[in-house]
Amino acid sequence: MAIKHEAELYAPLKAFFELRGYDIKGEVRNCDIVGIKDGLDEPLIVEMKKTFNLALLLQGVERLKMSSLVYLAVEKCRTKKGAVNQRWSELRNLCRKLGLGLITVTFYKTKAPFVEVLCDPWEGNEEMRKAPRKRERLLMEFRERSGDYNTGGVTRAKLVTAYREKALRVASAIHQLSQAGNCADEPMPASKPLPSHKKNSSKPANSLKPGITPADIRSFTGIGNAAAILQNNYYGWFDRISRGRYILTESGRQALEDYTAVLEASRAQAQPPY
Repeated sequence: MAIKHEAELYAPLKAFFELRGYDIKGEVRNCDIVGIKDGLDEPLIVEMKKTFNLALLLQGVERLKMSSLVYLAVEKCRTKKGAVNQRWSELRNLCRKLGLGLITVTFYKTKAPFVEVLCDPWEGNEEMRKAPRKRERLLMEFRERSGDYNTGGVTRAKLVTAYREKALRVASAIHQLSQAGNCADEPMPASKPLPSHKKNSSKPANSLKPGITPADIRSFTGIGNAAAILQNNYYGWFDRISRGRYILTESGRQALEDYTAVLEASRAQAQPPY
């Protein structure tokens, strides 16, 4: 049974490696599948395609700069005729020479997909690993995500990255602090009349200022770069109404509804005080 999209490979591969002790997440820094396992210093990386081609091979070689545990995964279709699908032994030998692993997934109409490892990556491939910074960025992105919200191989979709999670936590903090009455997420209420002897005072009549400060958000969430997230406003969720004070935009409020599951998972994993 031929698949229509490479993303269909994600679920069986995720289940396959989770049974082997890996924590799996999809679409991490452009890698289709990334896995972390206790006792292993390097991450597992899997790149997927419907069929074996040059683009997949080049992706795999590039991923060797981040880890020596790189697999290429393709569908093995029983009914599909073609030179590539009839030359698995040659493709396996090619992957072995490059230090890559090769996995096939066979789909059936009435039973679960079958995942077969044709060869494992060569773990001694020291020469290919020349970009430790890329590996560290990959691991950091993986660890800072609270869960697996993306399907590997999906294109033209909004990915839930670690940065998006932090921005969501900042938006949630603005909402919660506003609801708690620490500050105003709405226009400032009218002030009471001042006594005549205080009319010339330089202090504002109402001490409750609208908006939330980055310092309040940083203390509430533990996110050290909360100010930068507010200032950059990458997703358009925040509105700077005065110096150092922010409220949520309509799209920010909508994001809290759209990503409720992400926020709940993030809160479950976050350490106090968040």
